[in-house]
Amino acid sequence: MIGRLNHVAIAVPDLEAAMALYRTTLGAKVSEPVDQPDHGVVTVFVELPNTKIELLYPLGDKSPIVNFLERNPAGGVHHICYEVEDILVARDQLKAAGARVLGDGEPKIGAHGKPVLFLHPKDMFGTLVEIEQV
Repeated sequence: MIGRLNHVAIAVPDLEAAMALYRTTLGAKVSEPVDQPDHGVVTVFVELPNTKIELLYPLGDKSPIVNFLERNPAGGVHHICYEVEDILVARDQLKAAGARVLGDGEPKIGAHGKPVLFLHPKDMFGTLVEIEQV
């Protein structure tokens, strides 16, 4: 069902510092920040030859990243994202296998402009998993 690893998302307390680290210190291609109001975050993508790193920064006080950064003040891995061919088929198969889909269970448009869903970390060995339709 799952395909390629699309990205690893890292929540960061200082977006500019994180961008500078990847751009200057590590020599990676780094996108400009993009507000994602539907998700309550600002995203930046670091392009790698085989995948991407998504830097996440809170967009407002009600951002889901705020609580994560309170528990992890230095930042850290927030979620991993796998590609799927058909998000509705994947959702239904995952639910039939006992995995919990977060939210209302309906896909939302993610940072890449494609449908996404998140799976409960307790069902994924402690890892928040995003699936994205390709």
